[in-house]
Amino acid sequence: MSIIRDEASYGVGMSIGQSLADQNLDEINLEEFLKGIEAVFSGSTPKITPQEANQKIQQYLTAINETKYEQYLKDGEAFLYENEKKEGVTTTSSGLQYEVIEEGNGKKPGPTSQVTVHYHGTLINGEVFDSSISRGAPATFGVNQVIRGWTEALQLMNEGAKYRLYIPQELAYGANPHPGGPIKPYMALIFDVELISVN
Repeated sequence: MSIIRDEASYGVGMSIGQSLADQNLDEINLEEFLKGIEAVFSGSTPKITPQEANQKIQQYLTAINETKYEQYLKDGEAFLYENEKKEGVTTTSSGLQYEVIEEGNGKKPGPTSQVTVHYHGTLINGEVFDSSISRGAPATFGVNQVIRGWTEALQLMNEGAKYRLYIPQELAYGANPHPGGPIKPYMALIFDVELISVN
């Protein structure tokens, strides 16, 4: 039984380690990390509350990301600065940029509407990271269930419209994109969006 427990313990360590690495937490202080685990397992009073722990983790992640991914932030800002000058590109007060490919004449969604869309998402270097068009199946979701840039843009569109969105990082995933994916912290994103219907 002890052998199985030891092997399982090692496996748990690997799993946690991989999860932490995926979240850019691979340089944490292992000694303090083990003290935190020990405090929970022993039932003793931790040095900080769970709320404080989450706050400290976020502060640390932000500091790491700002250093490690600063170039993505600069690249995105430079791209949007030049893009804003192009004919046909509109910039809203939030910093969202969009280009009307085709106007629609149907209903306009509100903040709590459900919509069906086709979209094609790329990084500013042209790398495709997601595309309902490539999958051949449109997506349906709530206007308020997506990144802020989408929430704002969809409410500018009428059914049948096709827009190209240039979304600054603070209206996209900011410092916290999905771990392990092609979207890195502070990346600006580009989406071609067709609003098929307001449901």
